[in-house]
Amino acid sequence: MEEKAGLHIQLASERLFEVWGIPITNTLISSWLVIATLLIIAFFVGRKPNLLPKKAQNFFEMLFEFVLNFMEQTLGTRALAVKYFPLIATIFLFIVTANLYDFLPFFGSVGIMHEGELVPLLHAVNTDLNVTLALAIISVLSIEVAGIMALGFFRYGSKFFNFSSVLGFVVGIIEFVSEMSRFISFSFRLFGNIFAGQVLLGVIALFVPYIVPVPLMAFELFVGVVQAAVFSMLTLFFIKMAITPPHDYSGKAEAHAHH
Repeated sequence: MEEKAGLHIQLASERLFEVWGIPITNTLISSWLVIATLLIIAFFVGRKPNLLPKKAQNFFEMLFEFVLNFMEQTLGTRALAVKYFPLIATIFLFIVTANLYDFLPFFGSVGIMHEGELVPLLHAVNTDLNVTLALAIISVLSIEVAGIMALGFFRYGSKFFNFSSVLGFVVGIIEFVSEMSRFISFSFRLFGNIFAGQVLLGVIALFVPYIVPVPLMAFELFVGVVQAAVFSMLTLFFIKMAITPPHDYSGKAEAHAHH
């Protein structure tokens, strides 16, 4: 299937070599390629900003302003939008670039022979659960840190461990379980959608190799962008929830946090 479809469907990344005992996998190589691409684009776009922007600079400024305005509406203040913009933008750009790279012809088709089998040098980044879990950990920890920084450790903790009333305690435990489940939901949502798309394209290309895969590839490109947007927007919305003061289940309204 892999030879005809031109795709290498592999659940786990494959080890290529080791450096000082550290395994270097094809997913890691792909991740480095994505990071290098983003760094190069950032260098050329931001190295000489002009007061009268040219086409490329003007495009990125309009895009950033649109995102900042959306984040300001979500978080409530411009200061908070600027504060969390690097995190949200980085998550989106990394995921969307990785997803778009999956459709390049040398992904899964260029590699080295090992024991009579082709081991690809590049593996679709977000079809490796290790990568999506790492992204989930970064996102969830950032959400928790944002909540602690905005409300303080004990006040933020009272969202999950509230002993003021029975209702508050039950709701807090539910919130805590929901908070921890984000590690699973974030990682498996992204992994599942991208991996399923790779498998679908591989199967379709095996049976109908010339016409049908083209519109499906266009659809999967769209899905890749949507998944990047979903991941980053969920991170943004959960940050908003984290920095919002906890409810007082004893009957008194909590004052709004001062940001």
